[in-house]
Amino acid sequence: MSNTDPGPRQTDRWLEPGQTNALVIYILYLASLVIGVTGIVGIVLAYINRGKAGGFVESHYTFLVRTFWIGLLYALISVVLMMLAIGFLLMFAVAVWFIVRCILGLQALQRGEPVKNPQSWLLGQ
Repeated sequence: MSNTDPGPRQTDRWLEPGQTNALVIYILYLASLVIGVTGIVGIVLAYINRGKAGGFVESHYTFLVRTFWIGLLYALISVVLMMLAIGFLLMFAVAVWFIVRCILGLQALQRGEPVKNPQSWLLGQ
């Protein structure tokens, strides 16, 4: 006689607050440079799980939320300044800032460390 009951349903770890979820959000942010909508999915996940993870991961959620909003602000300022041509250079700088910030966050997450300064407007280091 075999037991066909799978037992309690296992939820997907990447949706639950924690290190795996933060990793997914960093990847969604980086993918948003090519597929814009993934950034919105990432910010929604960050808001849903912020305050639930605890430990060092909590600093990453703060860092992720701020990365999205500060990046959006910098991008909007760059778009406005494109009329003066300097906006194109600034938009490139914003993209570099965004990528570096995500990579530094990913590295800290993989080492099991908090973001040193998650409130930072620069790189959080």
